Amino acid sequence: MKLNTTVHAVTQRIIERSQPTRAAYLAQLHADAQRPPGAQRLGCANVAHAFAAMPANDKLRVVAEKAPNIGIVTAYNDMLSAHAPLGHYPDLIKSEARKHGATVQVAGGVPAMCDGVTQGQPGMELSLFSRDVIAMGTAVALSHDVFEGALMLGVCDKIVPGLLIGALQFGHLPTVFVPGGPMTSGLSNNAKSKVREQAAQGLVGREELLAAESAAYHGEGTCTFYGTANSNQMLLEAMGLHVPGTAFINPGAAIRDELTREALRTVLGSADFKCPPIGLLVDERCIGNAMVALLATGGSTNHLIHWVAVARAAGILIDWSDFSALSDVVPLLTRVYPNGSADVNQFQAAGGPGFVIRELLDGGFMHADVLTVRAGGLREYTCKPEAAEPRGIAVEKLEGKVPQALVWKAVGASKDEAVVRPASNPFSASGGLKLLLGNLGRSVIKISAVPDDRYVIEAPCRVFDSQDALHKAFSANELNRDVVCVVRWQGPQANGMPELHKLTPPLAVLQGKGFNVALVTDGRMSGASGKVPAAIHVSPEASAGGPLARVRDGDVIRLDAPAGTLQVLVPDDVWVAREAVTMPESLRAANGVGMGRALFASMRRNASSAEEGACSWL
Repeated sequence: MKLNTTVHAVTQRIIERSQPTRAAYLAQLHADAQRPPGAQRLGCANVAHAFAAMPANDKLRVVAEKAPNIGIVTAYNDMLSAHAPLGHYPDLIKSEARKHGATVQVAGGVPAMCDGVTQGQPGMELSLFSRDVIAMGTAVALSHDVFEGALMLGVCDKIVPGLLIGALQFGHLPTVFVPGGPMTSGLSNNAKSKVREQAAQGLVGREELLAAESAAYHGEGTCTFYGTANSNQMLLEAMGLHVPGTAFINPGAAIRDELTREALRTVLGSADFKCPPIGLLVDERCIGNAMVALLATGGSTNHLIHWVAVARAAGILIDWSDFSALSDVVPLLTRVYPNGSADVNQFQAAGGPGFVIRELLDGGFMHADVLTVRAGGLREYTCKPEAAEPRGIAVEKLEGKVPQALVWKAVGASKDEAVVRPASNPFSASGGLKLLLGNLGRSVIKISAVPDDRYVIEAPCRVFDSQDALHKAFSANELNRDVVCVVRWQGPQANGMPELHKLTPPLAVLQGKGFNVALVTDGRMSGASGKVPAAIHVSPEASAGGPLARVRDGDVIRLDAPAGTLQVLVPDDVWVAREAVTMPESLRAANGVGMGRALFASMRRNASSAEEGACSWL
C-alpha cells in the first residue's frame, strides 16, 4: 500500500528538521558500537566487581566463554498494581538465558509512582519529572557498561517514556520492553465515573465512593481504561519494541510467562536475525508510527509531551504541528474509555493492537519499512500470540528441533465493531486531536470523547490559581452558568505540571446541568477530561510569562475546536497593554516544600516548555 501523502510529508519534514541532531546521535551510537564486548573492554578489577555476585557457572560463561550478558532495568514494586506482576520476571529471564548460553543481571531499579494514588495530592507534582528521574536511573543502571543487550521492565505513565529515554542514551544496545498487562475487568469505567459525579454533588458519601473505586481497581495489572499507561503499550507495539502482541495479555494468563521468556530470546537474536540496536530502530519513521498509533486509538494527550522527549533522546525533533497534521488524516479506529464505554480487555478481545496496526499498514498510514526487534518487521505485530499445540517428543527428536512454545496467528476481522473498526469504516475520519492557536498561545484539545455540540464554547471566564480554588467555587454554587474555567500556574516551571483529574467530576456535573463549560489550563488533563472540552498544555505557561497571566475574571474566551483556535475576546490594544500578573510567591513557595518537592527545584527551574517535552535535561 502506498504511504499516505500527509504521513509522507510529515515524516520528511521531521527528517529534514532533525538532520543535525540525528546525525550527532548516530555518530555517538556508532562510536559506542565499535568497542569490544562488555567484559573484554574493562580492566580486571572492573570485571571482578561487575560479576562478583554472579553464580559460579554464570561467571564462567560471561568471563571465560564470553557469553552475551543482558541487563535488566526494572520498575518493579508491589505497591503499584501494574508493576507488581514484574517481581518474578528476573528469575524467569535468568533461567531462560541459561538455556541459551547467556547470562542476565538486574542492572538496576527505577522508581515508579502511581498517578492514581497521588491524584490531587502534593506528590502529584513530582509525577511528570519522575520521567526524567527514571531516565537518569536507567542510564545509571546501564552505565556499568557490561551488557550486550537490555530488557526494560515497566508499564505505566512516566515509567515507559523514562525507560525509553534512558535506553536511547545506550542506543548501541539491542533493547526489548517487557510489560505486565492489564488487570481483569472490574466495575465499568462508566459506572465508576457516575459514582464520582454523584460524590461531587454530595449525593453519595465516602463509603460508596470507596466501594466503587475498589471494585474498579481490584487486582494486579494496569488500570483498564485507555489512559497513558495503556497508550504506552500500544505505542511500543507500533514501534516494534515488544514481543508482538504482548501488550494486553493479563497477568497470570497462561502464556504471560512464556511471552516474558520470549523477550529474552528476542533480545539475544539468532543465527538468522540479530536484534537491532534500539538507537537505529527508533528512527523518524518509527516515531511517526507511534504518533499515528496514538491518534488512531484516541490515546493519552500526555504523549504529546512524552514522545516529544523520547524523540529528542534519539536526536529527532517533533512538535505539536506534526501531531495535528497527522490527526487530520489518520482515522479513529477504536472506542475505548474515555473515548467510549469499552475497556482495554474488550479492546484486546475485539482485535487489539494487532488489528489496529494491520489496518493502519494496509491503509498506508504507517511505515512498513522499519526495523523492529523481530525478523518479520512490523507485519509480525498484526498477529496475536497463542500457546503452540503440543507436539510429540519423538517427532521433535526426529526433526532435531526444540518444541515451539508460542505461535502467532492473524487477528482476522473485528470481533466487535463498537470497539474497533477497519480503516474503511472508522469512527471518525480524523484522529480527534486538534492544535489550538490564538492570543492565548498554543494548546491542544482531544475531541474524540467530546460531543459534537460542545466543539465550540464561548463564555465569560473564571480564573483560578489552583484545583482547590475551583472546587471551592463549585461547592459554593458559584459556577452554575456558562463558564470557561481557567486554571493557571500548572505548567512544568510552576509546579511540575500535575494532571488535573480532580477537576473532571465538577466540570462534568456542570455540563450535565446543560451549561456550556470548558477548561483552559497550562496543566495536564490526559484523557480524564472525557466529555468536557479542555484546552490543555497551554504554552508558554503562565509562570513563564505566557498569555494566561493576562487573563482576568469575566474575559470572554472562545474555544473553537473545528477552527483550531483559542482566543480571549479582548480588543487588541487592551490586550497588548494589559500587564501580566506574576505567580503569587506564597503559591510558588508552597509548591517547593513538602513531599520531596524541594528536591525537584532545579527541574522546575530548567524545564523546557510542554511542547518541547517538559524536559529538565536539555
